[in-house]
Amino acid sequence: MRKLTMPELNRLSVSEYHNVKKLPVIVVLDNIRSLANVGSFFRTADAFRIEALYLCGITACPPHREIHKTALGADESVNWRYFETTTKACENLKADNYRIFAVEQIENSIMLDNFEAPEKSAYIFGNEVDGVDDAVLPYCEQAIEIPQTGTKHSLNVSVSGGIVMYHIFNNLCKFLK
Repeated sequence: MRKLTMPELNRLSVSEYHNVKKLPVIVVLDNIRSLANVGSFFRTADAFRIEALYLCGITACPPHREIHKTALGADESVNWRYFETTTKACENLKADNYRIFAVEQIENSIMLDNFEAPEKSAYIFGNEVDGVDDAVLPYCEQAIEIPQTGTKHSLNVSVSGGIVMYHIFNNLCKFLK
């Protein structure tokens, strides 16, 4: 067994990344407090070629040293937009015909392993303490929940982001070809 070298990984440059096809998916960060979590979302969005991140409310935006430190440069490759409120982001998404889903533990949520990601969809990840803002829920057609069987009731928001983005990537990677 041997680790692959960087040239063997055959990664895209930032300019190449900007020009390749992305998944028709927007990830919305609803008032995320931690700069490390924001950076982690950038890095994961880059890995799965997510179309864009929408940063809302108190969510910090690049350029920022702490975001860059966790993102490892993905804050320069992934497209992003800032919205003053998550509801404004949702209104924008609806106008662009995106289907919106909350990632939240909520009544009648669908478990992630039973969820088929549609094309042109958006996924809202909520604040580390309060979750997805109640004012945003009416914009969502469904809530997706990550199955958990331990003693805790939640996962770190960036860990949840990685799990959900990987699932969506598996559902939609055919669009990258």
